Amino acid sequence: MGHMFSLEGITNSIQNWLNSTFNSTWALLFEFVLVGLCAIGLFATLGLILVLMERRVAAFMQIRLGPNRVGPKGMFQSLADTIKLIMKEGLTPDGADKFLFNLAPYVAMIVAMLLLAPIAFAKGFQIWDINIGVLYISAISSISVIGILMAGWASNNKYSLLGAMRSGAQIVSYELSAGMAVLSIIVLTGSLKISDIVASQADGWWIFKGHIPAIISFVIFIIAVTAETNRAPFDLAEAESELTAGFHTEYSGMKFALFFLAEYINIFIVCAIGATLFFGGWMPLHIGHWESFNHIMDYIPSSVWFFGKTFFLIFLIMWFRWTFPRLRVDQLLNLEWKYLLPISMFNLLLMTLVAIMGWHF
Repeated sequence: MGHMFSLEGITNSIQNWLNSTFNSTWALLFEFVLVGLCAIGLFATLGLILVLMERRVAAFMQIRLGPNRVGPKGMFQSLADTIKLIMKEGLTPDGADKFLFNLAPYVAMIVAMLLLAPIAFAKGFQIWDINIGVLYISAISSISVIGILMAGWASNNKYSLLGAMRSGAQIVSYELSAGMAVLSIIVLTGSLKISDIVASQADGWWIFKGHIPAIISFVIFIIAVTAETNRAPFDLAEAESELTAGFHTEYSGMKFALFFLAEYINIFIVCAIGATLFFGGWMPLHIGHWESFNHIMDYIPSSVWFFGKTFFLIFLIMWFRWTFPRLRVDQLLNLEWKYLLPISMFNLLLMTLVAIMGWHF
């Protein structure tokens, strides 16, 4: 793996230049600013790409064209939407709690930003390789409920409140199954550190090495994160036919755009985590001792592997939307508490047995 294409050189050269030009405090401060700007840039780019991808996938599933007016093949459609949202007036309802109403979209956005920290985008390209990376992600992601509940309650609108309450119940419920699925991979790797989890897949991804329990975990994980990001068929928080737009009914202009963006970024983040845990993150496809095959795979840049896997999972989640009808609230909670949670608990025990007995490849 010595010759694998890495972005580590770029990050190291920037750090060395900053340290040689400024004193340590200023260098660190500039690094923070640089990382923040990169994160904002990534957010903006991902927002534009994912909205266009959503529409393209929807059109493909329904055998129609999709966006095809603004720019070549409709490429600039999401840019036009962004300009439209920026130019719209941001209204605050009369009876709303003004402070919380305006704070909620930022809470949703900040949570999404914090989640970027431990994700390894390429070999040696990670904001913060914290030793409890997976725990950090599951802890921070559960804060997003607060932003949604805040938005629903502060809007002073019964539809918004209903949507927020549903969303809260949904996210808290499905977090359990998602957590269990993630734990089953941690049992195999024996580490919460993202770089360790990726390194443990150098001779094969866990989805292949971990036998049937890993596949069950992956299926549960995908279902649970689809529900956690309020995506169809679990989009009860914003069921258009009954709750208008759920917790963001009263939002307009840029505040609505922030919620919208946070939702898409969250989809990217959960898919990135899925790709890291089950498909090796930036790690190329290596098969045991097939040296020549592994060498050829190493020539594909690690960032291409990472984004390829992540966008494959995003496509999968978008595919769900146009395949399954929306569930009712009782069906949604039944699925979690009566089926997914017992299965994932049993699966975790099975995975522990596999890990202790050393049955994985």
